[in-house]
Amino acid sequence: MDNRLRGKIASEAVRLRIKRDVEQIIQQGNRPPHLAAILVGNDGASQSYVNAKEKACEDVGFLSSIYRLPENLSQNDLLDRIDKINKDDQIDGLIVQLPLPAHIDENVVNSRISPDKDVDGFHDINMGRLAKGNAVINPATPYGILLLLEHYNLSVEGKHVVVLGRSNIVGRPLSILLSGNHAFGNATVTLCHSRTKNLKEWCQKADILIAAIGKPYFVTADMVKEEAIVIDVGTTRIDADNERGWKLAGDVNYTEVKEKASAITPVPGGVGPMTITGLLSNTLLVRKKRLEQNTSA
Repeated sequence: MDNRLRGKIASEAVRLRIKRDVEQIIQQGNRPPHLAAILVGNDGASQSYVNAKEKACEDVGFLSSIYRLPENLSQNDLLDRIDKINKDDQIDGLIVQLPLPAHIDENVVNSRISPDKDVDGFHDINMGRLAKGNAVINPATPYGILLLLEHYNLSVEGKHVVVLGRSNIVGRPLSILLSGNHAFGNATVTLCHSRTKNLKEWCQKADILIAAIGKPYFVTADMVKEEAIVIDVGTTRIDADNERGWKLAGDVNYTEVKEKASAITPVPGGVGPMTITGLLSNTLLVRKKRLEQNTSA
């Protein structure tokens, strides 16, 4: 039996809904949503990811702009660029691709993006709204995971979810979302990290185990309860004997764990496509909100 939770299939279904909404916006005489991305430097993985975002925008009918800036760009020059985009009424969403060069403070940059255009959901204001349960914009990867679960009709209500990793990008916001009082929340969540004692035992208690730690093949079959749902967020490049010289590795030993799990995300092809879909969904929400404000003004 195929127990894969295939992000490509789920993302196509969500993106079809997004495309229909965009067509309706255009039919009403409005411009489509516009997503801007800033890429600093020449990191290969970042360039590939930004290109994938550009292609996704095209597929659903969004406008997109990519600002490719040099590695030695000063932090002040980057902040100036962000300020200009914040003020541009023709742009609905802005992301700054991570990681940034070492001389640029990621936290300062994320805080400079307007909360209303922060479709990655990293701004302190948006994180605060998330913590209070009234977020308009949810962080893209956690939101994408919820969309994936929704597509496969996998409810987390009343389930014990164990999240490995407490980053502000995935682990921490995901734990808040899953425990929230909404249709795809109401789980009991345990957030584990590098200082958690008896980590293996916590994992073995999970109805749903989500790994987001960036350690290839960390989760093995003996850490997983029989028939658990396993979500692998890890995407680490490791050396491989192929044309590229590398491959993507997840945090989960997929070959072992797939025999024990009731459902599991592969890497690649699992959570990855859903992150971009979460980003598109956020951008559409921002565009709709702005149209509503213009109508009521």
